[in-house]
Amino acid sequence: MYSNPEWPELITKAVAEAEASLIRQLPLLEEASIRNHEKVLNAFREERVTTYHLQGTTGYGLDDQGREVLDNVVARILGAQAALVRGQFVSGTHAIAAALFGVLRPGDQVISVSGTPYDTLEEVIGLRGEGQGSLIDFGIAYDSIPLDSQGKIQYALLSECINDKTRMLIVQRSRGYAWRNSLMIAQLKELVDFVRTNYPHLIIFVDNCYGELVENQEPGDIGVDLMAGSLIKNLGGSIAPTGGYVAGRSDLVKLAAQRLTAPGIGGHVGASLEWQRLFYQGLFLSPLTVSESLKGAVFSAAFWRALGFAVHPEPEAPRTDLIQAIKLGSREKMIAFCQGLQKGSPIDSHVLPIPSGMPGYEDEIIMAGGTFIQGATSEFSADGPLREPFIVYQQGGISHTYVQMGNILAALNLWQQGLLG
Repeated sequence: MYSNPEWPELITKAVAEAEASLIRQLPLLEEASIRNHEKVLNAFREERVTTYHLQGTTGYGLDDQGREVLDNVVARILGAQAALVRGQFVSGTHAIAAALFGVLRPGDQVISVSGTPYDTLEEVIGLRGEGQGSLIDFGIAYDSIPLDSQGKIQYALLSECINDKTRMLIVQRSRGYAWRNSLMIAQLKELVDFVRTNYPHLIIFVDNCYGELVENQEPGDIGVDLMAGSLIKNLGGSIAPTGGYVAGRSDLVKLAAQRLTAPGIGGHVGASLEWQRLFYQGLFLSPLTVSESLKGAVFSAAFWRALGFAVHPEPEAPRTDLIQAIKLGSREKMIAFCQGLQKGSPIDSHVLPIPSGMPGYEDEIIMAGGTFIQGATSEFSADGPLREPFIVYQQGGISHTYVQMGNILAALNLWQQGLLG
């Protein structure tokens, strides 16, 4: 057991309980990890990746075979017909926005079937802000249906909302900044079956952030039409320096590419610069970093539960994303948590996180995590909006030991400030 005689007894006991909980979960975690390692390796082999493909291009990036093969590798991994993997995507939100604006047209309706989407998408849709070129500004109608009390999609309500203008259903796979279950692949499969049976013309889009390579299947494997995510989360393997992806049906990916660049240009241009090898290498390592992140999340859940805090999901619960939520209950505890966790970062461990405003968020946000790639939640971070009931959300972890140390330092900081025990 990782321990220190200077820790208070309640933290030592919580560490022991958390490590025991992790050991019990290891067989299931390892099984999924092995399957995803095999999937990624096979994709590299089937696309015959060579050292030539690792070289970047400049300027327009015309005839970039490495870029094209990388698209094919990611498409295979995600069970998709095609993929658009680009460093020109500045974030997962940008990739999602390119997909939505690429596919939807004025007069269409889009419905979120998993409740209000992640905070940064509110302005993309037009729920906040005016005159910024949101979906609503362009005459695209929006509606949302909350998940029920069990975290399930409400199909009866969905049928009531669908009309002859409805073109797309949006599903946010992860919990985002919400105290709810993330949606398992099995639940997404139920949605696909329901839509194909009753509304076969509708497009199903999945915000796949934090979900890649967690389960044995991906959204494309079960018939989802389109998905998007970030490369500084799961698929970047903590090495990709930037970027995102869109994947799914070939015709829809092509439309997203026209939005990323320009109509008529699409995915045929875009220099890969020095990113190319890093994208390939990070992608290859991603099953390992995802596995380590999940181990860290299980430890974190058990550790904070042992210290008396509500956690979501529980350590024994099945996982479909990397996010671990901890309900701290007060502004002071949330700040102390993030400031303590920051001390366990390899970069900027001496920096003191404080709440502040950030582009795309309505509430003040506090973020902890000194990462080699700015904001790379694949490495390990914790953040959240400063609002009731003051929940912090952990993501990622290059190694579960790193996650373990960060959580212990967060608990010690609460204890030293008289906020624990």
